[in-house]
Amino acid sequence: MEELDGEPTVTLIPGVNSKKNQMCFDWGPGEMLVCETSFNKKEKSEMVPSCPFIYIIRKDVDVYSQILRKLFNESHGIFLGLQRIDEELTGKSRKSQLVRVSKNYRSVIRACMEEMHQVAIAAKDPANGRQFSSQVSILSAMELIWNLCEILFIEVAPAGPLLLHLLDWVRLHVCEVDSLSADVLGSENPSKHDSFWNLVTILVLQGRLDEARQMLSKEADASPASAGICRIMGDLMRTMPILSPGNTQTLTELELKWQHWHEECERYLQDSTFATSPHLESLLKIMLGDEAALLEQKELLSNWYHFLVTRLLYSNPTVKPIDLHYYAQSSLDLFLGGESSPEPLDNILLAAFEFDIHQVIKECSIALSNWWFVAHLTDLLDHCKLLQSHNLYFGSNMREFLLLEYASGLFAHPSLWQLGVDYFDYCPELGRVSLELHIERIPLNTEQKALKVLRVCEQRQMTEQVRSICKILAMKAVRNNRLGSALSWSIRAKDAAFATLVSDRFLRDYCERGCFSDLDLIDNLGPAMMLSDRLTFLGKYREFHRMYGEKRFADAASLLLSLMTSRIAPRSFWMTLLTDALPLLEQKQVIFSAEQTYELMRCLEDLTSRRPVHGESDTEQLQDDDIETTKVEMLRLSLARNLARAIIREGSLEGS
Repeated sequence: MEELDGEPTVTLIPGVNSKKNQMCFDWGPGEMLVCETSFNKKEKSEMVPSCPFIYIIRKDVDVYSQILRKLFNESHGIFLGLQRIDEELTGKSRKSQLVRVSKNYRSVIRACMEEMHQVAIAAKDPANGRQFSSQVSILSAMELIWNLCEILFIEVAPAGPLLLHLLDWVRLHVCEVDSLSADVLGSENPSKHDSFWNLVTILVLQGRLDEARQMLSKEADASPASAGICRIMGDLMRTMPILSPGNTQTLTELELKWQHWHEECERYLQDSTFATSPHLESLLKIMLGDEAALLEQKELLSNWYHFLVTRLLYSNPTVKPIDLHYYAQSSLDLFLGGESSPEPLDNILLAAFEFDIHQVIKECSIALSNWWFVAHLTDLLDHCKLLQSHNLYFGSNMREFLLLEYASGLFAHPSLWQLGVDYFDYCPELGRVSLELHIERIPLNTEQKALKVLRVCEQRQMTEQVRSICKILAMKAVRNNRLGSALSWSIRAKDAAFATLVSDRFLRDYCERGCFSDLDLIDNLGPAMMLSDRLTFLGKYREFHRMYGEKRFADAASLLLSLMTSRIAPRSFWMTLLTDALPLLEQKQVIFSAEQTYELMRCLEDLTSRRPVHGESDTEQLQDDDIETTKVEMLRLSLARNLARAIIREGSLEGS
């Protein structure tokens, strides 16, 4: 097992003194409950905890941010699109698609960063403003890292175009120059503005030489004495060889032209052409790649990677990717100068320049507050076939491990769990079992949410989870006395025991109220009524009432008798069935035959004699009161009368 790189972060809980009192805690999928206990070894007299609260410590608090939720939602669609990229695509077509996906991810990060920036500006509470500003810094760092990884690992830019990409990278992320330019150009006399030379210097440092020439032309117009040397500097800027995207010249041709141009700049420096203008001479030294001159502009460069790209632009514009790590490390050392140690962001960028993908992912996992960044970046790099050889010691590969962690965090949120389902789907080894474990823990607060969860489980043939959810919903429905819903859920769960329980409740309600509720459901049970004997009886008993209502007395009588003789009816309901037979016994036309009447008589005698029927325990005993006695007497009288009529009728039929 790998060792930790350092001590884990300590989370302080306000009001809790863990050194003085013992703590108890309980782990959950995405959070932990912590509280003090009254047990104390040192001070046995003190039995009351000093902090009587239970704290919930969440692992992924970012999922509760409204703005970051947009990041999660938007990137979800990009992730799904990436999984569907045709594996058969190769070469430039596949690479262009992967680059487009990467740019889409970055555009989502930038949109969230800009929105977060606006919220930070509008925040009335200073604490909230600082929190939002901190998030802006984190999002900015995320895009900075992602953009560099895109250049180095996805674009895989060769020597020449590599520097152009790095220049665009710096220009995108060091953007103070635009506001400074607007400030200077907006003044009455730009060349006399306090920040004029700072602006020109920054433009040169970023390789924006056309804009720097335009600024120098304003200096030449305002100061005729320096017009000549401004023109010379402008010509040097104009003639600097740069490999443009549409240019067909080879690297060798570019290097020769650049060497010639560099020698020309050297001559101007040796001839002291710009000695009368310290600003222009400083610009010339920068264009010669003089490290001392570059380091003098630390404040304008603002960070070491800006220094790195400027240094490469003016000293080795055709730098090869394999040499980047040397320049990156030396630039970091030169820029920091031993005055400070590298920040986590510096270590991540340095690892990227060293083409150490796994170190980049590792450092990002430690530095960032959630798994979104590393999960999506790793997935993209895996599609670029850059992580195929790296498997973790516990069986899953790095991509799957990070996606599982990210999806687990989404399941801690009341609605984002739906995004997490898709991430689990694309984890072939452990995704399904993780989904099963997490989906069982989703609180089913509403039936609408329960239906969403159920749909997810049914689409993935998660039979046990479907059954469990249906049982939970059936129990809730029973507690709320919604018997129709409870029966529907128990049928969907294929739970015979619970269907029997709900059917008993239906029958009890019928006995109390004299009518059925949820007739549409009972009338349309279909094959589902075979789930349990009691449910079958409920459906058949309702069918008996329908036949009786349609005046199909003979069919109704046969069905009623079969319910009694097959012992499918609960013993407690026999008296109700016999009572239902009374109107049929009193019809003018003989409905029950003599044999059927004998069967009814036997059932009545079985009931009144309180004997167990076919081994069934006689738990429901008849109440020996006047009403029951009256019912029994009426039934015996009706049965005797019907028997006499049936014998006479059957005898006369035989005689004829």
